[in-house]
Amino acid sequence: MAELTHFDEGGAARMVDTSLKPETLREAKAQARVRMAAATLALIRDVKLAKGDVLGVARLAGIMAAKRTGELIPLCHPLPLTGVSVDFSYEGDCILVIDTSVRTFARTGVEMEALCAAAVAALTVYDMCKAVDRVMTVEHLRLVSKTGGRSDWQAPSNASEPS
Repeated sequence: MAELTHFDEGGAARMVDTSLKPETLREAKAQARVRMAAATLALIRDVKLAKGDVLGVARLAGIMAAKRTGELIPLCHPLPLTGVSVDFSYEGDCILVIDTSVRTFARTGVEMEALCAAAVAALTVYDMCKAVDRVMTVEHLRLVSKTGGRSDWQAPSNASEPS
């Protein structure tokens, strides 16, 4: 198992010094799911909720979250993002799937930015729909892949199925 890099020799939290790492193109993809009643998903799909376009607002919230990750996660480096996408799809009648992708040309990766984008987009869906469905759940927030830096990584195929 890899060493935990956010702790010094004495166990104190620290920000990792990336000044000697090369700048490379880095990309990360993440995903979250929001489980809800079929009627709620139909309202989202048909843009029939009183609050308006749920997916449009959730997309903007996810993009904004990716851009502010360095302010939200204590030891994350603030990064100059070159691209953020937040996309939605439906799985059956009850699940909204949120896929995010974040890119930068930097000395450290954008995994946390992709995860923050997915999480905040999912929470925004919850916030906009809670008046009609308080039983919704945000599920299976996960990193799907990362490229750039010292190594590339892809989630195992069996990790794509929520338990």
